[in-house]
Amino acid sequence: MATTTATVPTRRRSSERLLLAGSLAGPVFFASAVTQMLTREGYDITRHPISQLATGRLGWIQITTFVLAGLGAIALAVGARRTLTEGTGRRALPIFVLIFGAGLVAAGVFTMDPEYGFPVGTPDGPVGEMSWHSIVHSAAAAIAFTALAVAAIVLSIRHIRRRAALLAVLNGLAALILLMPMSPSHMSIQIAVNGLVAFTWTTAVALSLRRSSWSA
Repeated sequence: MATTTATVPTRRRSSERLLLAGSLAGPVFFASAVTQMLTREGYDITRHPISQLATGRLGWIQITTFVLAGLGAIALAVGARRTLTEGTGRRALPIFVLIFGAGLVAAGVFTMDPEYGFPVGTPDGPVGEMSWHSIVHSAAAAIAFTALAVAAIVLSIRHIRRRAALLAVLNGLAALILLMPMSPSHMSIQIAVNGLVAFTWTTAVALSLRRSSWSA
């Protein structure tokens, strides 16, 4: 009996640490990305997607950022699986967040090609033929953000059934933004907006789940 009683707080503390890691994934990602945008020569957010920061001599910084953010999202998925014990989406939500995290890790490991003059010295135009790792990067990113959009839809349905109208609308709006087709003329800006929406969502969900674990 004593062993069982002691196990519950230990498991709760472990879940809270996982959720904390999930809540930090977004802030860490954007702190790193924004710092690089402002300091790396030749980078222009209107022409270069955030992923292009993973190219060049200092590309390892963004690669590491992708991997750490992905691991944070995976931690959120595990924490959510432990915290959500009932209700709509308690099994589906962690799975889709896990896919998102794994996709971010893959997007970091497999980089896109240098193009449009970045890094400095790269020809000022699109790459002639995408490399295999750039194709994997694009596929991983697309799968990741689609999975997160589905996770937001699942959470929206969960809130609808709990009559939490505002939260349902916000999750639905997040999913809508993430699923919007990419505009070729504003792709890099749209990718940045999607990233902001995605990581705001993961941080908000992680903090909400931590609060619910404290009150349990």
